[in-house]
Amino acid sequence: MGRGDLTDEQWAVPEPLLPKGTRAGRPPVRPRRQLIDGIRFRIRTGVPWWDVPAEYGPWIRVHDLVRRWQRNGTWYRILTRLQSLADADGAITWNLDVDSTVCGAHQHAAGARKQGVRFEATVLIAVINAWL
Repeated sequence: MGRGDLTDEQWAVPEPLLPKGTRAGRPPVRPRRQLIDGIRFRIRTGVPWWDVPAEYGPWIRVHDLVRRWQRNGTWYRILTRLQSLADADGAITWNLDVDSTVCGAHQHAAGARKQGVRFEATVLIAVINAWL
């Protein structure tokens, strides 16, 4: 087990939430735990996918797992489960903070001809607030 890999206690939390393999045939070469540790290594260190160490499996397999589970909502289910467990333990304080952002133009943008549709700052702020 490498530094930063999941312990048995940590692995017990997301394991029941993972999708069950339903395809018949040859069993997978790499266990899911090893691939998830590879994903965590990549996220923790910020290396490109192809630089994930071989001990976690082929990088393309690790990346494929991330993309498939992102598309079918597995990561969202794991996140909500972990948040609910942390909330039950009182480890999360649910505060909402609103930050205003200043959008400025480049110095060379001043005084240019105004052609086309003008994009007002109030519209930008409304879109940002609706998105949050």
